[in-house]
Amino acid sequence: MHRSRVYALIIDAPRDEADAAAAFWSAALGVPAGPAPGEPQFIDLHGALPGLVAAVQSVDDAPRLHLDIETDDPVAETDRLLALGATQVARWQECRVLRVPGGHLVCVLPVESDRELFDAQARAWP
Repeated sequence: MHRSRVYALIIDAPRDEADAAAAFWSAALGVPAGPAPGEPQFIDLHGALPGLVAAVQSVDDAPRLHLDIETDDPVAETDRLLALGATQVARWQECRVLRVPGGHLVCVLPVESDRELFDAQARAWP
């Protein structure tokens, strides 16, 4: 058995537009934006989605939204999502990037949130 939960909504923006995107979303959502410690490609939107991380990510690709799913077993969670029809398209650090039916991206990563929050919100999977 393993557990997982949606951890973050990430707004991917082309590198040269990421600062403007972060400024827009900060103003639109009425929250402060600031750099993510140790993650220079991310600009956090602090408090935009209570219980979740919201951030703008600078990418060398087209603009899009994607979800991050955190789990206590990345291999098992990836296998579960692959069995549901996702395909793995990349790996980045400990993150497995999947394309799910409908074409959206989902990243599967080890638990990043506070352990109490994860334990309270994660779903258990056989």
